[in-house]
Amino acid sequence: MKKKFPAVSLILLAILLTETIVFSLLLSNYDTAKGITCLILSALTSLLCIAEIFLFAGNTIKHVSRMNEHLENSVSEYINSVAEPVAVIDSENRLIWYNTAFTEKISDSKKIYGMDIESLTDMNINNIISAGMGICTLNGSTYRITSDKYSENNVSLNILFFHDETDYASLKKKFDEIHPNVVIIMVDNYDEILQNAKESEKSQASVEVEKLIENFMSSTNGFVRKSGSNTFYAVIENKHLDEIIAGKFNILDLARNIKIAGKYPLTFSIGVGKGAESLAESEQIAKQCLDMALGRGGDQAVLRTDSGYQFFGGVSQGMEKKSRAKTRILANALQDVIMSSDKIFMMGHRFGDLDSVGASCGMAGAVRLLGKEAHIAVNRSANLASNLIDLTEERTDNELFISPENAIALIGENDLLIIVDTHSRDVLESPELYDKAKSVVIIDHHRKKAGFIDNAVIFHHEPYASSASEMVTEIIQYFSFPPEEILPPCHADALLAGIMLDTKNFVMRTGARTFEAAAFLKKLGADTVGVKLLFSGTIDLYRRKSQIVASAEIYGSFAIAMADFQSDDIRLAAPQAADELLSISGIDASFVLYTTGNTINISARSFGAVNVQLIMEKLGGGGHQTMAATQIKNISADKAIDMLKSAIDETDYSGNNT
Repeated sequence: MKKKFPAVSLILLAILLTETIVFSLLLSNYDTAKGITCLILSALTSLLCIAEIFLFAGNTIKHVSRMNEHLENSVSEYINSVAEPVAVIDSENRLIWYNTAFTEKISDSKKIYGMDIESLTDMNINNIISAGMGICTLNGSTYRITSDKYSENNVSLNILFFHDETDYASLKKKFDEIHPNVVIIMVDNYDEILQNAKESEKSQASVEVEKLIENFMSSTNGFVRKSGSNTFYAVIENKHLDEIIAGKFNILDLARNIKIAGKYPLTFSIGVGKGAESLAESEQIAKQCLDMALGRGGDQAVLRTDSGYQFFGGVSQGMEKKSRAKTRILANALQDVIMSSDKIFMMGHRFGDLDSVGASCGMAGAVRLLGKEAHIAVNRSANLASNLIDLTEERTDNELFISPENAIALIGENDLLIIVDTHSRDVLESPELYDKAKSVVIIDHHRKKAGFIDNAVIFHHEPYASSASEMVTEIIQYFSFPPEEILPPCHADALLAGIMLDTKNFVMRTGARTFEAAAFLKKLGADTVGVKLLFSGTIDLYRRKSQIVASAEIYGSFAIAMADFQSDDIRLAAPQAADELLSISGIDASFVLYTTGNTINISARSFGAVNVQLIMEKLGGGGHQTMAATQIKNISADKAIDMLKSAIDETDYSGNNT
């Protein structure tokens, strides 16, 4: 209620006004004595008014002070009594005040004035202050913390409000646990394995597969349906899928125990659609993961994460497919694309080898037989197959091989780029040429890795194949060439050289189709002696290779060697030395490290007992189960060796990454 101005002051003001008027009249009539008397009375009245005014002002200030004190006490009592914890910290995150709820729910009724608030919580308080909000768990409860800053007179304080969201977090956790995911399970090469099996063996295999999958699903509350002869769709909740992931998909190991006719083991490829908002999106992710699993040779489960793909399994080598129906269909489609293009460009990976250059040469020879202009983009200054390039140019013409820069200038809107022996943009001979090409075809045999080229009009990827040269050889067998036209022998030599390189002279990764491809090339006039000479090296190369082998360190069942010298042919000597190290008794895998510029390169080889691809992937590389590599920049040789040993120790050779 407002305090009114005193009535006494009003009366005194009225008297003062009257006296002033009388004084003015007396002075005007020249009555001096009476005028002085009125003046004295006016002065006394004025003093009384002033005293009354000061008295009123003093009472008002006291009243306001009492009201402010009451208000401050009320606010303090309110903040102290709110149900949610509130704390005030200084610029050094020390507690200087907190309310009753904070004492009861967070500090366990202990007096903690002056303590660092981070000693009570698992949160980074500076991050919360800068962001204005954060989540933490305290004493079994989940809090959303908001921050408000107060600064005055060089004093900076932060007020923290703890909003209890335990019920919400519990509900969200329950929702996340029951969120469904699509999982696609496919039996690898099911039709090929059962092709020559007896009916009873087929029935037994089918029963064992379905029984295994049913047992696999019995630990969940999901369901599974068979969508084809070798494909199963399952829907599994998050909480059960997390348990399966923690168990590293042990169904992969159990599947290998199923053998057709007692000798052909079955393997599974599994795509997991985890992290999707809907079942439709989950199915799409599962299909992508299944495609990645098949592209890496099968016998593995693939899970897509925020940082890429996570792989489980992968210990079995890709099983060779007997049917060539897919190759025939693809060859017909590729010929149509070639015939509808003006010029055809071929390109492999950086530091092209005999397989990369050989596959390009073979495809270029076939394209020219179809009447199309063909060019191969190669960097002659950084190439490991310069002898093959020189030999091919001697027997054809100088317009077949061109630099990547010239290829970029020549390629047009209606031209085609065929990429061989790689499917990753990062290792292309010329990423700029790929970026300019409007139509791209991929032909590769390396196991698929994240970041693959995904805009190709034809993506021919067979991880079971020995080499890209083998794949090109099979494709050109189904091309419709003009009558009596055959592939020139020099192109057949190039293809055979590529096959021999990647199979280590028909020892590694060699199947029946590999020999069939080699036989076809021999019919075309491939010279095996001439091809063998392409692998010959100088005496200096042999000495450097021997020097690397002599420096090897035995680490368990692994041989690790470091080439502590620089040479122009180190990229040839290192992988050849890695091959030589495998001939040492008791060695399952070999690794040779060498330096180029500020990069440590690692070449890895094995006979199949160890999947060196898994080890190289841990270091950012990739490749095949028996042949892989990686590059590590800006690191010392000793540190690279330590990282390699750690990757070896962390790899579970049953096929699961730890």
